[in-house]
Amino acid sequence: MIFGWLIPIVALFSLCLTAGLRRYALAQSIIDIPNARSSHSTPTPRGGGVAIVVAFLASLPLLGWAGLVPWNAVMALGGSGGLVAIVGFMDDHGHIAARWRLLGHFSAGAWALFWLGGFAPLNAFGWTFDLGWIGHILAVVYLVWMLNLYNFMDGIDGIASVEALCACFGASLLYWMAGFGDLSWAPLVLAMAVGGFLYWNFPPARIFMGDAGSGFLGITLGVLSLEASWRSPQLLWAWLILLGVFIVDATFTLFRRLLRGDKVYEAHRSHAYQYASRKAGRHLPVTLVVACLNLFWLLPIGVCVVKFGLDGAFGLLIAYVPLIVLAVVFHAGELERVPPAG
Repeated sequence: MIFGWLIPIVALFSLCLTAGLRRYALAQSIIDIPNARSSHSTPTPRGGGVAIVVAFLASLPLLGWAGLVPWNAVMALGGSGGLVAIVGFMDDHGHIAARWRLLGHFSAGAWALFWLGGFAPLNAFGWTFDLGWIGHILAVVYLVWMLNLYNFMDGIDGIASVEALCACFGASLLYWMAGFGDLSWAPLVLAMAVGGFLYWNFPPARIFMGDAGSGFLGITLGVLSLEASWRSPQLLWAWLILLGVFIVDATFTLFRRLLRGDKVYEAHRSHAYQYASRKAGRHLPVTLVVACLNLFWLLPIGVCVVKFGLDGAFGLLIAYVPLIVLAVVFHAGELERVPPAG
C-alpha cells in the first residue's frame, strides 16, 4: 500500500533536502543576522522550510492518483500552498511590498475556497449556521490570518515545526476516532515532511524555516481544517482547538498592539512565547512546553469534541481560556523594551 513506502520516503527526502538547502544558504550567504528584535543570537541560514513545501507538494499528486486524497483537495492544497510558498521564497531572497504579499495571500485563500466548494455550514452551541457569501469571505480571511500568524509565531527554534507535528498527528487521531480515517493521509504526509526538517531546526537550530515554509504551513493547516469541516462541523472546531497555542498568542498580541496604535506590520518580539524564551534564557523549554500544551491539554479537549459530543464552540472556549491567561502572564503584546545599541 502506498502509505507503507510514501511516509518514510517523504521524511527522508525532507531531511536530505533540508541539508542541501542549508549548504546552499551558507554558500549564498542567505543568513538571518540577529538584531535587537531577534529571538536568536547566532547568525543562522534560513529558507529550510522549502524542503517541507517540496516534499509535501510532490506527494500530493501521488495521493490523488491513489485515491487517498480527493482531487479537489489536491488542487486546493497544492495551488494555495504553492502560491504562498513562492511569495514567501521571493520575500526571503529580497523584499516584496506588503500590498503585493497580501494580494498573493488573498488569491491563495480564494483559490483554496473555490476548490473546496466554499465554507461549510457552521455548528455552534446546538445551532447550525449557513453563512453563505459572508462565510466564504470570512473563510478566506481565516486562511490569510492562519498563514500570517504562523509566520509571526515562527520566531524561536523548533516551535513552528513542533506545533505542526502536534496538530497533524492530533487531527489524524481525531479523524480516526470520529470515523473519518480516510482524511488522515494529507496531515500524516505533511507531518513527515515537517519531521525531516525538524531534525535540522530542533533547538539549537542549524537552519530556520523562512517565510516560504511558515506561510505554507499556515495556509495548508487552514485548508485541511476547512476540508474536514465539510465532513463534520466538529472537526473544524477540533482543528481550531489543536492550533490554539498559535492562534491565541498571535491574535492576542495583534489586538493588543492595534489598541496601542503600534505599526503592526513592523517586526517585533512581543509575543508571549518570545517573552517566555527570554525569561527561560533558551528556546528549548518553551518549545517543549508548547508540545505539552498540545498533547496534554488541547488534544484531550479535541477528543471530547469529536468522540464524546462536547459542543465544539464550548470546547474551544474551555481550551482557550487558560491560553489567554498564559498570554497575559507572559506579557503578550506589551510594549517591549529594546536595549539601546552599543
